[in-house]
Amino acid sequence: MPAAVDLKRALVDPKNPDLSIRRQCDLLGLNRSSYYLPQATAPEEDLRLMRAIDELYLKRPFFGSRRMAMHLELGDDPLNRKRVQRLMRIMGIEGLHPRPRTTLPADPGTRIYPYLLRDRELTQVDQVWSSDITYVPMRRGFMYLTAVIDWYSRYVLSWRLSNTLDAGFCLEALDEALSMGRPEIFNTDQGVQFTARAYTGRLEAAGVAVSMDGRGRALDNVFVERLWRSVKYEDIYIKDYDTVPELDEGLTAYFRFYDEERRHQSLGYRTPGAVYRARTKGALKQGSS
Repeated sequence: MPAAVDLKRALVDPKNPDLSIRRQCDLLGLNRSSYYLPQATAPEEDLRLMRAIDELYLKRPFFGSRRMAMHLELGDDPLNRKRVQRLMRIMGIEGLHPRPRTTLPADPGTRIYPYLLRDRELTQVDQVWSSDITYVPMRRGFMYLTAVIDWYSRYVLSWRLSNTLDAGFCLEALDEALSMGRPEIFNTDQGVQFTARAYTGRLEAAGVAVSMDGRGRALDNVFVERLWRSVKYEDIYIKDYDTVPELDEGLTAYFRFYDEERRHQSLGYRTPGAVYRARTKGALKQGSS
């Protein structure tokens, strides 16, 4: 009953330091997707343009707002560059650097950790994990998606959705991943969600070395960028989800497929799940697809 769901939703405390939203939903018998607030919304024409920007950005991540507007203009009616800039800010896409800025720049004075993975070979699972955030277009709005991935196996350890760029959903995904194991190194970009002391503190308390991308280096987190292309072209763009519960259910099915059924040539045509569980060893360079 809607009233019962509303009552249970009111009992969930997203700032509870001891219980994640997922755990609170489990205890209340509340479907996690039912907890989410409605997706963020925008005028229909803006949503259409944001979807087009998102698709073009996956293909041309080095495009700033000027080139984005030029390539997306329709007929003799060129797009207003300021409008494109505004939408890119909402989406969390940086127009001046070749990487997404869904994780907003860190506050001055925040500790920025060095990038630890240059020219490093991957030889086993749980050697390097990373996380990122991406914009998810929907039929009548949008959400943000974060995931934690093991670099060697491409295994998606955890993921979360949010209708805001608040750091809470990133922490939830991290906590779930850490409940499964510990990497030697954890790599992110320099956004406020990942540079927050609550986030880096969890990693350091677990004995994990923190690594952060150099500004403007889209390829520093290459494996998670490839994951975003896969999930969008193989699921999100095709399904055109209407509601958050539908999106949550669809992504649950997709990530299960990605981990357990989708075979990767670079993994010897094995699945990420099979490689991760086998703890298979063997040299794999960072740039492999």
